Amino acid sequence: MSTTETTASGIGPVEGESLYGVDHPAPLIEAPRQRTKKTPRTTRGNFEMAAWLFMRLSGIVLVVLVLGHLLIQLFLDGGVSKIGFAFVAGRWANPFWQVWDLAMLWLAMLHGANGLRTVINDYAERANTRLWLKGLLYTATVFTILLGTLVIFTFDPNIR
Repeated sequence: MSTTETTASGIGPVEGESLYGVDHPAPLIEAPRQRTKKTPRTTRGNFEMAAWLFMRLSGIVLVVLVLGHLLIQLFLDGGVSKIGFAFVAGRWANPFWQVWDLAMLWLAMLHGANGLRTVINDYAERANTRLWLKGLLYTATVFTILLGTLVIFTFDPNIR
C-alpha cells in the first residue's frame, strides 16, 4: 500500500506504523520512582485533592488580601514613610485589621508550606530525606503561625 492510498475504513496509513511490531515492541517507559515493598499502595488519597483545592482557593483569597493590603498601605494611608510603631498600633487597635492581618498570615504560611511540601515530595528521592525536610517545614510553619498570631493579639501599644 502506498502512502497516498487509504484503507477500507477510509483512514490512511499511520505514520511510523512499521516501527513497532511483534519483533520490535515499543520501548517501556518506567515510573519516575519505583515502588518498593515498603511503599504503601495508597499514599495520596483525598488529602492530595483537598491540598490541591486549598492551593487554588487560598491563592484567590490571598490575592484579594494582599492587593487590598498594598492598596490601603501605599495609596490610601500615605505610603511607606507613614508606617511605624504608632501606625501599626493604631491599625491593630481595630479588630478588623487584626483579623485581616491574621488571615493573611495564616493563608500565606499554609499556602507556602503546602507548595513546599509538594516540592519536597517531588524532588527528595529518599524517604528519610523527605521525612526530615517535611518535619523541618512543619515545625517552621507552626512556629511562625503561632508567633505571628501571638504578636497580633497581644500587641501592646503602651510598651516602654
